[in-house]
Amino acid sequence: MVEQAAGKGLEGEGRAALSVDLPSARKRSRDDPASGRQPANDETTSPYSLFRHLQRAKKPSSTVGIGVVGYGYWGPNLVRNFAECGGARMVAVSDLSVERLTEVHARYPLVKVTTDARDILADRDVDAVVVATPVSSHFELAMRALEAGKHVLVTKPMTADPVQAMELIEAAEQRGLVLMVDHTFVYTGAVQTIKQLVAGESLGQIYYYDSVRVNLGLFQKDVNVLWDLAVHDLSIMDYVLGQEPVAVAATGSAHVPGHHVNLSYLTCYFDGSLITHHHVNWLAPLKVRRTLIGGARQMIVYDDLEPSEKVKVYDKGITVVGDQRGKVETMIGYRTGDMWAPQVSLVEGLRTEAQHFLECVTHRRQPLTDGYCGLRLTLILEAAARSLSRRGQPEALLMECPRGVEAPIELGRISKSA
Repeated sequence: MVEQAAGKGLEGEGRAALSVDLPSARKRSRDDPASGRQPANDETTSPYSLFRHLQRAKKPSSTVGIGVVGYGYWGPNLVRNFAECGGARMVAVSDLSVERLTEVHARYPLVKVTTDARDILADRDVDAVVVATPVSSHFELAMRALEAGKHVLVTKPMTADPVQAMELIEAAEQRGLVLMVDHTFVYTGAVQTIKQLVAGESLGQIYYYDSVRVNLGLFQKDVNVLWDLAVHDLSIMDYVLGQEPVAVAATGSAHVPGHHVNLSYLTCYFDGSLITHHHVNWLAPLKVRRTLIGGARQMIVYDDLEPSEKVKVYDKGITVVGDQRGKVETMIGYRTGDMWAPQVSLVEGLRTEAQHFLECVTHRRQPLTDGYCGLRLTLILEAAARSLSRRGQPEALLMECPRGVEAPIELGRISKSA
């Protein structure tokens, strides 16, 4: 049974707020307390509250209480990992869909469910909130969670606006709370191995980073293909290279009337000769997840769809001999060596990420993919959107600082110390 009440909720303005009748749960009253009826948060009337005494009875002081807002595409994976993670207690899940909440209750009978995210924000058993909703609602939900004293993990991209990202960073720092972005691929064994190879300088000078992420995919309603797919590769690039681009250029096209751009090519320019290129597409016949990293001494092929040998290192490249300009045939030599595949951990990246978030909350550490990481990627995506509208005109990566700061922030200077 579903009860509807018009109002402005955290998950959307003007949308009906829902309450769910679950087995052995009474109908939740959303009437005004002044009417003489029980208020919405009464312990005896709210199905959300019926499980509270059970959770409190099982609450160890050393665990982190988790509340997840959004149980759509990615939400079930987040709930599963936190439910199975040592050091975490899955306390509550919020979603506008009664059907999805019924699934939560069937699988996790002791997890509280609600259609109103405000229940999670007000819950004293919830120490950290995971925001897994469309990007348009990330800022409001994350900000209200921080204001409620909760640590926050927000799915990618962090926000749809760099100024909003900066405001979340400031809010978290002012309150001493952890703000982390769900850039899952950074926590995979393959990407961790690639980071070690690049940091160890076995590749030599990095010349280029070239990624392809295409499939016959799900057309998103609220974002284009760059915000949906390229953000994955940008997060890997940001972590592996440890450098920030100074400008970007993007081209693309929308092939479905009334929908966002579904095919795009994004180029990032760095100081020096380093360049990165990212091809993303929702309209491809095959699923491809492949990255090439070219170095002066060695090169890497990273194929995320490979079951085991996801990372392959090739001892191939060129050697420059002589110093006669213009005589390419006398200057370039080709080197062909062996290929080897380092062993990489196949532990689910999201599991590692969830554990990292819990450790950061428990010990007040700065996350690997913190708010500044989210800000850098939001700046790139916003600049890419401007470049798209100008048919590939390069855009410098600058933003106006919020709260009256005089000078603009250069992307290359955005870090924890900014």
